[in-house]
Amino acid sequence: MSLSDDLYRETILDHYHNPRNNGTIDDATAKIEGVNPLCGDELTLYLNVSEDGKIQDVKLQAHGCSINMASGSMMSEAVMGQSVERAKEIIETFKEMMLNKEQDVPLEDDLEDLEALRGVKKYPVRIKCALLPWNTLLDGLAEACAAKK
Repeated sequence: MSLSDDLYRETILDHYHNPRNNGTIDDATAKIEGVNPLCGDELTLYLNVSEDGKIQDVKLQAHGCSINMASGSMMSEAVMGQSVERAKEIIETFKEMMLNKEQDVPLEDDLEDLEALRGVKKYPVRIKCALLPWNTLLDGLAEACAAKK
């Protein structure tokens, strides 16, 4: 095991044991449930999107494996304060990183924490665990944008 593997494992465990943006939002623009029935991962995502299309707040209540919970925590940090359009770009970049088997997808400097999840690709059955929060966020953004119209 390399030093970088240790560092990445540490990052995942830190987000698992100390999840960022854990909780609920009382007057959420969107509230979305995400479930991976194959492994039992569950999460509820709460989202507040402003009139000008910025993510003002995102909270998660997640239950399941460390990969799911760490991924959700990292995701919430990555999209907080971003525009809906930028959040969708970040989601697509992350999904491409997780699903592209041919090449390593580079991450921008402000997304470097997500690098810790790249190793999940070695375990294909766990990729869905890492993607669950991101796919749930996509659904939440769609619901929040529809609510604004």
